Amino acid sequence: MDKGQKVREGLVLPVMEAFYTVQGEGMHAGHPAYFIRLGGCDVGCVWCDVKESWEAQKWPLMEIEEIVEGALLHPVRMVVITGGEPLMYNLNPLTALLKRKGFTTHIETSGAHPFTGNFDWVCFSPKKFKAPHPSIYEHADELKVVIFHNSDFEFAEKHAMLVRKDCKKLLQPEWSKSSKFMEIIVNYVKNDPNWKISLQTHKFMDIP
Repeated sequence: MDKGQKVREGLVLPVMEAFYTVQGEGMHAGHPAYFIRLGGCDVGCVWCDVKESWEAQKWPLMEIEEIVEGALLHPVRMVVITGGEPLMYNLNPLTALLKRKGFTTHIETSGAHPFTGNFDWVCFSPKKFKAPHPSIYEHADELKVVIFHNSDFEFAEKHAMLVRKDCKKLLQPEWSKSSKFMEIIVNYVKNDPNWKISLQTHKFMDIP
């Protein structure tokens, strides 16, 4: 089997980086986690803080067994698969192997590609730059909308109508716009307590 076929089947994946840290945002903020950042993204957020992840060809292809071996070196058994856009790839083999090794599996995704993988927690962060694939809505445990522009509140409500009723809903100020939108977001969630606030606490702590 050539490498292209292995990538299509999810047996090897382009890994930009993998590291042990503390989840900085969303519903699991403050929890130690092992992050696997896959290379490749076709969404193109203008405010993305990991634009170097966009080109998949820049990053080495790793066998999923090697990826999981790296995770096993650390005491935590919570893995977060992120990117880039991780759903560009078939994540069924990687998550199946992680599960067999005792990990709980999380994903952070824009939902722009068909859903794959076996996940305990799905953080869905839709982007205006590329519409989500319809398969994401039934899987989303957490809807996290980044507020960069006033119109993002309406965008958030549009997607909130499509996720499950038990999906947690969060508004997160884009880091460079925090001073502009923080008071607005605070007032928004006070007026509609179905929403919560997510902050990029890892940036305050100056950790990856």
